[in-house]
Amino acid sequence: MTRLRWLLGDQLGPHFVHDHRGPVLLVESRAVFVRRRFHRAKAHLVLSAMRHRAAELGDRTTYVNSETYAPAVREHAGSGPVQVVHPTSYAALGLVRRLAEELDLTVLDARGFATSRDDFTAWADGRGGRRLLMEDFYRDARRRHGVLLDGGGPAGGRWNFDEDNREPPPRGADTLGVPEPWWPEEDDIDAEVREDLDRWERNGDVTFLGRDGPRRFPATRREALAALDRFVEHRLPHFGAHEDAVLEGDPWMAHSLVSAPLNLGLLEPLEVVRRAEEAYLSGDAPIAAVEGFVRQVLGWRDYVWHLYWHLGPSYRRRNELSATERVPQWFRELDAAATDARCLSHTLDQVATHGWVHHIPRLMVLGSYAMQRGWSPSQVTDWFHRAFVDGYDWVMVPNVVGMSQHADGGVMATKPYTSGGAYLNRMTDHCGSCRFDPTVRVGEDACPFTAGYWWFLDRHRERFAGNQRMAQAVRGLDRLSDLDGLVAQEESRGNRPP
Repeated sequence: MTRLRWLLGDQLGPHFVHDHRGPVLLVESRAVFVRRRFHRAKAHLVLSAMRHRAAELGDRTTYVNSETYAPAVREHAGSGPVQVVHPTSYAALGLVRRLAEELDLTVLDARGFATSRDDFTAWADGRGGRRLLMEDFYRDARRRHGVLLDGGGPAGGRWNFDEDNREPPPRGADTLGVPEPWWPEEDDIDAEVREDLDRWERNGDVTFLGRDGPRRFPATRREALAALDRFVEHRLPHFGAHEDAVLEGDPWMAHSLVSAPLNLGLLEPLEVVRRAEEAYLSGDAPIAAVEGFVRQVLGWRDYVWHLYWHLGPSYRRRNELSATERVPQWFRELDAAATDARCLSHTLDQVATHGWVHHIPRLMVLGSYAMQRGWSPSQVTDWFHRAFVDGYDWVMVPNVVGMSQHADGGVMATKPYTSGGAYLNRMTDHCGSCRFDPTVRVGEDACPFTAGYWWFLDRHRERFAGNQRMAQAVRGLDRLSDLDGLVAQEESRGNRPP
């Protein structure tokens, strides 16, 4: 009997059907957008990608608009066998397992990641109780897949070129001056999606975060490959040195923008990595830039995916810093005008406009501020999931709970990722146009990040005093003559925007 392949909305590349010649089912559920308020750009991208994929597959595909998934799958499966590739979230896996109790449904192994679940488990079990360090996983993955190797060792003589990839933005520059990313051209399917989203909003059924605008990210395999080619050929050589830098006039810097198509399943991580490796081998891109990019895709992305499953469903509820404040409305609503802090205002505006900023604004502006203020990590995780076009549950739970909010107590990161204004002044050009002074802790000119950093350390002094990477900073609290005034100032601020 011919099997039906049910594709989920982030399983849209050829590697999800390369072994299947039978019929395909895609289900578009409006309830997803009713239940949770996603960014308008994200809703547009996902629906555009699903509808484009259905058009590509043609008569093989049954495309169903349904309130929820289960009735559509039951109806179109009938009594026949159904296959689905392992979903990317615990919630979706729960739905699949419930349907498997009543249908002839087979769950295939996960796809779209370089390292298999079994290989990660074997690696983790072989650690002998040692921490599951990303750096060690990344080196193992490089060896396993033969990426950027020279004989038995790493290409360029080093596994890690991070020290070369932490340069501040060029002094006096408005942009990096690199070629623009590849941009898609919208078509009739996009027009149809926009019309549907507008109608849902007018009817009051659905509301969205952010602003509508031109689709910026690939919705098809062809578009994803074009975006990858553009990055590798014209932008990758400039990527490494300033990958942690921020310029207000250059939201994209030299970043790849392939996280969204990767997370939709339009690209495979190993093909992305091989393209970058080819640029190094041909002399078209330096090792530091290529290694930094490979680290993001083969290292961090796969590592986060595997930790999501390895640490279990309860990991999302970790809250080791006892952070319980609600995420305030001005932040939730991406209200850039609510704050005078230039870094926060500009970053929120970029998220509202594009549903995307690169990893430093996410980690060291948005995430750092949330952690300093003691906002609930589960609420912060949910916000990141909904506000970013490349945000999915498996992406955001480890990245936010573990990396950004240090809510796991150090499982992922040995120190909390937060800073005062000095770091932002060095790595961004925000401070020059900000009314706050990054060197001031107390008073009307006090930088909310500088004050917030010391307030955060004071609240968690006992926890971090024994942390080798934090002990010196904690001892610095005793040298602050204005600490009492700083604490009173920050406590009185509460969740009001700075």
